[in-house]
Amino acid sequence: MAAVFSLVLLFLFLSISEATEILVGGKENAWKIPSSESDSLNKWAGNSRFRIGDSLVWKYDGGKDSVLQVSKEAYASCITSDPIAEYKDGNTKFKLHKSGPFYFISGAKGHCEQGQKLVVVVLSPRHSYTGISPAPSPAEIEGPAVAPTSNGSGLKAGFLVTLWGLVLVVF
Repeated sequence: MAAVFSLVLLFLFLSISEATEILVGGKENAWKIPSSESDSLNKWAGNSRFRIGDSLVWKYDGGKDSVLQVSKEAYASCITSDPIAEYKDGNTKFKLHKSGPFYFISGAKGHCEQGQKLVVVVLSPRHSYTGISPAPSPAEIEGPAVAPTSNGSGLKAGFLVTLWGLVLVVF
């Protein structure tokens, strides 16, 4: 049982430590006014998967542009005043610390209105893609139900661990 518990802890550690740095747009200097809808960073983001702990990295000319983290409303209206955060260094790194949407716009005058903006949706841990099929629900497991005994002599000790939607029962 100790070996199984150790394996569960190792799996947790490896899953948590898989956070990566993601270059926005998949290439340097992608933080620019898109030339077409297919060049949109939102199209790129829609085809990507982001997890808690990942970091977005922007590479751009810090003398000419900036990255603003903004509210949903400021994103929709391209409002550059009063951002949540402002980055001007040309090599911006932003850690995705929670699930849900994050909104970014260019701080350069007129760029947001021309489509230089990005929405990144971070998956919650229970909805992230792991490449492993989820465990079947109890109703999907075939076999007879086992009735509990009144004195408990037939019961085994065990524990239940939930990992990102996967349920492990260890006896």
